[in-house]
Amino acid sequence: MSDLIIRDYRPEDIPAVTRIYGHYVRDTVITFETEEPDEAEMRNRFETIKAKGHPLLIAEHDGKVIGYAYASTYRAREAYRFTCEDSIYLSPDAVGQGIGSKLLARLIEESRKAGLKQMLAVITAERENSIRLHAKQGFRMIGRYEALGYKFDRWLDIVHMQRAL
Repeated sequence: MSDLIIRDYRPEDIPAVTRIYGHYVRDTVITFETEEPDEAEMRNRFETIKAKGHPLLIAEHDGKVIGYAYASTYRAREAYRFTCEDSIYLSPDAVGQGIGSKLLARLIEESRKAGLKQMLAVITAERENSIRLHAKQGFRMIGRYEALGYKFDRWLDIVHMQRAL
């Protein structure tokens, strides 16, 4: 997608990112969240990420938000302050076009600039495309947790991947 723009988040992006994320909550096992957050909740989440100085990126095509990515606190305890977890979400019609790869590459770069040192990916194990995406960007498999989440009447495994920034 040649006219893809990757830019910093702006508050007016909230309706679009809320719609995009809602799809993943309702229809997929990519997130283990089971209740769709509303715009106010998404705004609060995004403003918290920005207040920490962590990257929050928007993918835009033809003036339309088609995806977003962020890296933020892996865990709240102070000793984890240099470790982040990444998240990438695309509108369903933007999947499979290389946008996730571009977002992740930029997210890695911006996370490094923000002073973060390690990035973790927490991925539902059956999401092989996400595992491949992260492996191509230098992540290595560090663990698998069996039957850790329960969604859509089934148990789901997750994998952890990691890369140094």
